[in-house]
This record gives sequence, structure tokens and C-alpha cells, in this order.
Amino acid sequence: MSVTESVDVKPQGREDILNAAARCFMDRGYTMTSIDDVARSLGSTKGRIYHHYRSKADLFFDVFRTGMTMNFDTVVPIKNEARPAVDKLRRMAQAHCRAMIRTQPFQRCVWEGVEMLMRGSTTPTQRATLVDLQAMRENYADIFRTVLKQVERDGLVKIENSSIALQLMFMSLNSPLFWYSERDDQNPDAINRIARQCTDFALRGLGLNEELLADA
Repeated sequence: MSVTESVDVKPQGREDILNAAARCFMDRGYTMTSIDDVARSLGSTKGRIYHHYRSKADLFFDVFRTGMTMNFDTVVPIKNEARPAVDKLRRMAQAHCRAMIRTQPFQRCVWEGVEMLMRGSTTPTQRATLVDLQAMRENYADIFRTVLKQVERDGLVKIENSSIALQLMFMSLNSPLFWYSERDDQNPDAINRIARQCTDFALRGLGLNEELLADA
């Protein structure tokens, strides 16, 4: 069951807390969000949140971790499918982009966590946790790197530097994090169209030809 789905559980449950916290952090940012804000969004007391989390930082880190887990759960099954590497890459890219839209609050927290690590605006203990979470993010990127290298071995693209190629690809696939706004009338087909457009743009940038884009 996805963390972002509506579930019938007690409001103090961890899943509800994560959903509420992700939205609060996305709307206000880590610094401006308090445990009180999360509790108010739940119609609860902060004591219920402290039952699960010792601090705001612990809550934020769990949102980050949950967002990355969502990504792994989305992409790994596709990577393990028995299909051509180019087909895997396209399907993985589209699935990743859809996840950026459907789990946007969690993914924005992942992004902010990376920025916090880069700025160094943390305690030593918090930094150690963020380093571990960043390693999780790098392991996720390596899934794409492995498939991309197979596409190159198949002679379908020529990559001079896989790290730069991945950065450019993810810039396109992650872009809905910053311009997409949830709509009441947004349906799965519309989300799929957005993901396809972002994926086509990213894969063209890698040098994949139009015929392969159409067939993948």
C-alpha cells in the first residue's frame, strides 16, 4: 500500500503523520515547519507525533527515507524485467517521473534534504544521517546507470560521461517537482502524458533516436 494513499487508520499512526509532515515540509520548508504545524494539519496533538518521533529532524529524515523507498519500489521491478535495456530505461524513466508527480511532497523533502547536506546547515549527528540518506539516493541512481551502460553496450547511445548524463536526465525527469501543481481534475492519463513528455526530452538528450523513442 502506498504511503500517499488514503487509509483508514488512527490519526496518530505513522503513515498519517508522514503524509501530513511531507505536505507541511513541502509547503513551508524544513526550517519554517514545526511539530505543532504537523499536529494541526492532522487535527491532533504534538504528543501523538512525539510518540513516534523524538524530533522534527527525525520526522523529516523519515519522510526523506520514505520518499526514496517509494522510488526504489517503483523502479526496481522494471529493472528486473526480462526486456531490452532500452525498453527498461524508458519505462524506468517514465515511472520515476510519475513518482515525482504522485508523491511530490515526499520527493520535495528528498530534494531539500540534499540541499541541507550541501549547505552543511546541520548538527554532526544530522549530517551523518543525511550522508546515509544521500548514499541511498546514489544507490538509486546506480540502477539507472547500470541500465544506461547496457543501452550503450547495445550500441544505441554514446555516453562520454555517465555521471553527467544521469544528472542531465534526472533534471528533466525531476522537473515536475518544481512546476507541477496538483489538480482536482488531474487523471492518470494526464500524468502519464506529462511523464512521457519529460522522458522523451530526457532520452533525446542522451542521444536516443526518434525510432527507438517511438518503439520503446
